[in-house]
Amino acid sequence: MTPPPSGPVCAGASTAATAHRTRPGAGPAPHAAYPSFTSYVRARGPVLLRTARSLTANHSDAEDLLQTALAKTYVAWERIEDHRALDGYVRRALLNTRTSQWRKRKVDEFACDELPEPLGLPAPDPAERQVLHDAMWRAVMKLPDRQRAMVVLRYYEDLSEAQTAEVLGVSVGTVKSAVSRALGKLREDPELAPVR
Repeated sequence: MTPPPSGPVCAGASTAATAHRTRPGAGPAPHAAYPSFTSYVRARGPVLLRTARSLTANHSDAEDLLQTALAKTYVAWERIEDHRALDGYVRRALLNTRTSQWRKRKVDEFACDELPEPLGLPAPDPAERQVLHDAMWRAVMKLPDRQRAMVVLRYYEDLSEAQTAEVLGVSVGTVKSAVSRALGKLREDPELAPVR
């Protein structure tokens, strides 16, 4: 994702990052792999947008969520010494921002990429598929915030247990036990009984 030229965060951040690079006495950028905030956003934007999309109901909300997380990252840019930690920083900002939004309002739907159907089977009814998506998301929304975040990272973002633990700042064992409890709750959700 290239930062949109008219976006409120990236456009300003891009200008500010350029100004920092060209300011006399500013010295070299602290991140060898990403010499500027703008270069980082250009390189990692598509991956980060996918993460944001897995946490939101639609593409526009995902873009807004990512813009907010990138604004927080830009403010902290000089403090993040290890460029390998940048993705983790942005993912944590995405999760924290989205968790705050979850607490403020109830989300009734969740959009995710369609899974390919095996060859030879008839295409599923779009209405039935939407009903299933809605039911699954309502079930996920009933989970406690921490379990919900872990389920989203593991099964919507497809992170490993170790990566999920790193993003959330917990142990791998904590991720395993919390995800196991969350999946147990989803299996018991009466709204999902017709699809089991």
